[in-house]
Amino acid sequence: MFGNIAKSLFGSSNERYVRSLNPIIAKIAGFEPALQAMDDATLANQTILFRERLANGDTLDALLPEAFATVREAAKRVLGQRHYDVQMVGGIVLHRGEIAEMRTGEGKTLVATLATYLNALPGDGVHVITVNDYLAARDAEWMGRVYRFLGLTVGVIVPNLSDGQRKEAYAADITYGTNNEFGFDYLRDNMKYERTSMVQRPFAMAIVDEVDSVLIDEARTPLIISGPTDDKSDLYMQVDAIVKQIVPDDYEKDEKQKTIVLTEEGTERVERLLEAAGLLEGANLYDFENTQVVHHLNQSLRANVMFKSDIDYIVKDGKVIIIDEFTGRMMDGRRWSDGLHQAVEAKEGVTIEPENQTMASITFQNYFRMYPKLSGMTGTASTEAAEFFDIYKMNVVTIPTNVPVQRVDEEDEFYKDTQDKFRAIAKRIREHAEKGQPVLVGTVSIEKSELLSTFLNQEGVDHSVLNARYHEQEAHIVAQAGRLGAVTIATNMAGRGTDIQLGGNLEFRMEDELSGMPEGPERDQAIAEIRAEIAAEKARVLEAGGLFVLGTERHESRRIDNQLRGRSGRQGDPGLSRFYLSLDDDLLRIFGPDTLFARMMRNNIDDGEAIGSKWLSKAIETAQKKVEARNYDIRKQVVEYDDVMNDQRKVIYEQRADIMDAETVGDVVEDMRAETVNAIVGDACPVGSYPEQWNVEGMKDRLAEILNLTPPIDRWLEEDAIDPELVTERVQAEADAMVSAKAADLEPETWTSVEKSILLQNLDHHWKEHLATLDALRQVVHLRAYAQKTPINEYKQEAFALFQRMLDNIREDVTKTIAHAEFRMEAMPELPELPDFITTHFDPFTGDDNSADIDAGTMGLIQTQLPPMQMAPRTEADLGEDPANWEGQVSRNAPCPCGSGRKYKHCHGAV
Repeated sequence: MFGNIAKSLFGSSNERYVRSLNPIIAKIAGFEPALQAMDDATLANQTILFRERLANGDTLDALLPEAFATVREAAKRVLGQRHYDVQMVGGIVLHRGEIAEMRTGEGKTLVATLATYLNALPGDGVHVITVNDYLAARDAEWMGRVYRFLGLTVGVIVPNLSDGQRKEAYAADITYGTNNEFGFDYLRDNMKYERTSMVQRPFAMAIVDEVDSVLIDEARTPLIISGPTDDKSDLYMQVDAIVKQIVPDDYEKDEKQKTIVLTEEGTERVERLLEAAGLLEGANLYDFENTQVVHHLNQSLRANVMFKSDIDYIVKDGKVIIIDEFTGRMMDGRRWSDGLHQAVEAKEGVTIEPENQTMASITFQNYFRMYPKLSGMTGTASTEAAEFFDIYKMNVVTIPTNVPVQRVDEEDEFYKDTQDKFRAIAKRIREHAEKGQPVLVGTVSIEKSELLSTFLNQEGVDHSVLNARYHEQEAHIVAQAGRLGAVTIATNMAGRGTDIQLGGNLEFRMEDELSGMPEGPERDQAIAEIRAEIAAEKARVLEAGGLFVLGTERHESRRIDNQLRGRSGRQGDPGLSRFYLSLDDDLLRIFGPDTLFARMMRNNIDDGEAIGSKWLSKAIETAQKKVEARNYDIRKQVVEYDDVMNDQRKVIYEQRADIMDAETVGDVVEDMRAETVNAIVGDACPVGSYPEQWNVEGMKDRLAEILNLTPPIDRWLEEDAIDPELVTERVQAEADAMVSAKAADLEPETWTSVEKSILLQNLDHHWKEHLATLDALRQVVHLRAYAQKTPINEYKQEAFALFQRMLDNIREDVTKTIAHAEFRMEAMPELPELPDFITTHFDPFTGDDNSADIDAGTMGLIQTQLPPMQMAPRTEADLGEDPANWEGQVSRNAPCPCGSGRKYKHCHGAV
């Protein structure tokens, strides 16, 4: 009660915060007369002056009033749009790293120019994130006119750009693109082998448009890059055939560790066999070029010698199934990593399933938290304010509307079942359309859109149906949804980012009707006529009551419902909204109350009868809160688990960057070698033990296997004062001498290149294996809850231990590769090209692939709005009529050139 009294006296905390910005708004207005008096060249020169002031110690906050006033004046001259004072409030909120909640139609795209310009002045780059490629290209061109007028550069990241084009776009002062494109570029950059081939710069600031969609809705699953799915079945089978010709004298095995190493005689025999099979490059098995063959050989040796059928695995239904060594149970679905499972499949003659591993992944939460400054804007954020603060430390500030809202939000109407509901909806739509009131119908799925379309056809109502697949075509349909008597059925998210203007949208009508007409008096006359038509039509639509937004059911999130409602009543226009519900709706059916009252309602409502019930409205809100809480828990769990991997990811990526940036990595390799020697000698000669207790033979085998050394250990043992430290020093000296001799045969730059290549490839290989292990661990760790253990804590402990083991393995493998490798000038290793990775971002609830490798919506873009770097889709006319020739010419995720509307990989590119 006291809280309500205080709020009525002093206003809410949000209102007080907005009021506190009034002095800054007044300062901005104070600069307006002086800026209006400037000519274009002088106004554009303000950017240079601002940058000089920054260089002399001024802060962005000190520049804010004058910079915002400059953008306001530039937008007025270039776009014919002047920022309102409430838009200035939004710009200040964005600059401060907060979320500006602004109603639909309040000009969020224009608001972003204020904070974007100010934060681009230092030259570190500002990323503006949009929800689809159409909006990225549109906004980069539309708002880019203001930035370019003021002397800033603008880039846009869309699918199918080359690395050079991406690098150029990221080097711009302001870069537009989708969340997926930015995230995948970050992951791909951290898989490159040279710093110069990386496309992104260090992060500075990101402004996220439709921030709730990007940071909430799409944050349930991580972005994942999978490795190349080359089919190496033939190689596995060829190597397996060779291994089966080896006799026991050709190798030495350690059954405890399940390791196996070839003897000298065995190596020679294998080299001859591999050479005969055409698998050996050069004369030596351990030449650098044969690294992959050696890896497959080792795994095939282990599969054939160390792994026994019906003990380690069984063959069932043509598949190799692992047997748990502790329980003896089959572990269906689990696979050995690193090619071992494929080697066992080759041994048993069953179908070899290709390797396909996660090579890199990151959640949007952890990606966007890397930006020193992050802000966002949307029409609906307050319902998720707690999550925005918990995860991203961003406050939500509700910006008042420029003109008071006049939309009427009617009570929900309930029906017994879907058929009754849709009949009533169709009749209501016909009534409103007949009097000229435009109707926007929001559905929760494409299927529901099509079902409603059937009912409208029965009522004889003309209508458009669209969904959230083709963003650019949607923009054109949604933009005209405010025309007289228009009926548009859309999924709730369709056409997001496009204003619905009553009477029609001038810009879109010009594009649709006048795109082929040249500049001149005739075109000007046509534009004037369209403008007059829109003004007359708007007056009739206003008289009919403005836009009627009709929801066919409540979404699981209140935020999505509010977005739909917000399409009506923009900029003080009149409007109407109402939701129609039935007891069959998914939300009520799955999350609603299964109570006696609900069952009585189902039994007692007559067919076609509508009811209004405060109890049902309350039940709906409760159900929505339940789902929101559940989804938040899912997202929170995703980020909790990814936080563990994120710490490790940072270490690996920083290590990679250090290796690429270093002039020489000899000290790193030397440290790895020293630690490897310490580990080998330490295992064989424990501290405090006597020489006669040492595992000398085991140490010899390990030194030969890892370091390619056969030191005179027996002779050393005859010395009186021999101890483990002395053995370590001597082995270390021999290993260093051997590597120095190899290095002396090459130029210093060449040797450094070799060491870097070996380090990076080993790092990537083991990181990839580590990710696969963590994926497997995460899938089973929840079972620890049955033992009264907290799964996330168990995951943290095991992930840390696995990471330590991975670092040990990297040290050992780098040392082993350098020790065994033989280098010749004519066979210098080149850094490998990155393959065409598979990028995925699957929503676990819908199964939709949101990876946006290529977005069908991008393809229909108006060419006049496109930056020069944008590429049109390949068509049958470009590629020829024979689909057999299209392979390699068309992106797997691009629209199929045959015109079916499906992705190429699901049509003529299907494997």
